[in-house]
Amino acid sequence: MNSAHHSFVFEAWTEKHIQSSFQSREGEVRIGNYLSLQESNQAKYVIIGIRECCGPLANNGRKGAEFAFPAFTKSFLNTQVHDAYPSSDVRILGEIIEVTGADENLNKHKKVSELDAFLEQILIENVKPGQIPIVVGGGHNNALALIRWSSKNKKTAVINLDAHADLRSTEVRHSGNSFSTALKEGTLFHYSVLGLHEAYNNGFIRSQLSNDQIFHSFYETYLMGERLLSDDLRNVLRHFHSDTTVGLEIDMDSIAYMPSSALSPSGWSLDQVRTFVRQFTHAAKQIAYLNLTESAPQTDQESLLVGKALSYLVRDFTA
Repeated sequence: MNSAHHSFVFEAWTEKHIQSSFQSREGEVRIGNYLSLQESNQAKYVIIGIRECCGPLANNGRKGAEFAFPAFTKSFLNTQVHDAYPSSDVRILGEIIEVTGADENLNKHKKVSELDAFLEQILIENVKPGQIPIVVGGGHNNALALIRWSSKNKKTAVINLDAHADLRSTEVRHSGNSFSTALKEGTLFHYSVLGLHEAYNNGFIRSQLSNDQIFHSFYETYLMGERLLSDDLRNVLRHFHSDTTVGLEIDMDSIAYMPSSALSPSGWSLDQVRTFVRQFTHAAKQIAYLNLTESAPQTDQESLLVGKALSYLVRDFTA
């Protein structure tokens, strides 16, 4: 299955993909073994990988987002199955792959718009009512397709743990304006962005934060003990009832030293983000999706770190 201008291809995962991505060990049942035995249409959680970096590059970010999903599967499929996990069925639907050399006349911004439509189409055609998609890899540009898809069925809010608000101008598409685009077109009902870094959100973006559809907090206020992340999560979620579904966005650049398109030495620890994900799944009444985005490993060591981090977060979300 190809996108409109053949810049992207969707490759559905088969038994062959699963078997090539993990190692069996006698006496153990690993996720790779478990997935091989599951009926795909019964899964509660549907994982979609995205191997692209056109969104981050169009927003002046680092390369590497295309390598996050392979790093994730190598780790996730080798984790253990036991009485406590998985509590609900999980499947890997497949992966979207950016085609190298496809339509060289198409610039990065147009490719991002092409990917928007392609991902939304895949979600519409493959994710059934009651299923929750988990998108792993690629840039934060992919949030827009998830919001558009979710809003077709129910009013959609988003909670984003991120150093950057991603509320840049909507003139051209890239990874930095998914939420401003969704607010402008009316597909996003409410946007909460937690842990913004004061030094990396410009005047234009800060002016957008005054929108009454937006709740925001700065990371520096948590450093000073003025607020708690768990309190902010609860306060946001208590305003949403059964008529609103909530998507969870985790920009991996919010985690200190995580290889990402905007690598930072300051930020949350992985354990703090894991706790946040678990608290979200227990408190949210209606969950739309999970988007784990902007990881950008470029070496074997970075791939190991990113793969394990993403694996922990997916297990926390689906536990």
